[in-house]
Amino acid sequence: MKSQLALNVSALTRNIGRGNRALVLAVALGASAMAAAPVYAQSTKIGFVSTERILRDSKPAKAAQSKIEAEFKRRDDELQKMATSLRSQAQKFDKDAPVLSESERVKRQRQLADLDSDLQRKRREFQEDFNRRRNEEFSSIVEKADAAIKKIAEQQGYDLIVQDAVTVSPKVDITDQVMKALGG
Repeated sequence: MKSQLALNVSALTRNIGRGNRALVLAVALGASAMAAAPVYAQSTKIGFVSTERILRDSKPAKAAQSKIEAEFKRRDDELQKMATSLRSQAQKFDKDAPVLSESERVKRQRQLADLDSDLQRKRREFQEDFNRRRNEEFSSIVEKADAAIKKIAEQQGYDLIVQDAVTVSPKVDITDQVMKALGG
């Protein structure tokens, strides 16, 4: 038993030259696919979660950020002191430079350059350590969020949950539900 659409396509292709048969077949297939699409789309439940918002606004993310900042505060303060010291030494050098001998001026310039290199190296190390620690903390939050998303999907019958889309309708955004499941 052929469907009515298949019979109509067969009749059209017999009446049309060979060159246009492929075109007619493509149009018929496209029409049948478009006719079936709304039925499928209506039965699909889609949700959206903003990972950025979860990692910025959720209670676990804020707690992790505070914890990391507390861990790195002492090193950050040391870097600030080094930068302040370097600035004051550079200002003193600029003020003293006209009266310094050539050898003394070169010696102090070298010392300032060494201090600056040391400061830059320590800043890079600090930033790398900070980022590594932050990634460790946030990866556990992402794992918990993924588990919460899966649980919400199962409980509420979602077929698809998308993270980080370009544009999203607020009616499919379930980020608040995920944040609530994470504890706020």
